[in-house]
Amino acid sequence: MPPKRKLLHTDPPQGDAAAAICAVIRRIPKGWVATYGQVAAMAGLPRRARLVGHVLRHLDPATKIPWHRVVNARGEVSYSLSRNGGDALQQRLLEKEGVEFDDRNRFNLERFRWLD
Repeated sequence: MPPKRKLLHTDPPQGDAAAAICAVIRRIPKGWVATYGQVAAMAGLPRRARLVGHVLRHLDPATKIPWHRVVNARGEVSYSLSRNGGDALQQRLLEKEGVEFDDRNRFNLERFRWLD
């Protein structure tokens, strides 16, 4: 039997990188989306899309940062069991803002992508 893996505890990201990521996300207008990679690049952190996800995962649930406007590069909400229903909430929030999903829960990224 293989050895058990230790779960790594990661603290919420802080500092300049997290602040830059949050600043970009705050600028995404209602009804528009940006990809994780796009946010990273605009924050001066090219190729750090996973860091964007890490920052978003650790946001306070009562945050005013529009986290729901950050999506994957396939034009989908990123679904995960660890989000405890946050993915369904994200889709509902985007739909309220006018982002239209098809029957496969995808949207037209070319149409709704925010280009600053």
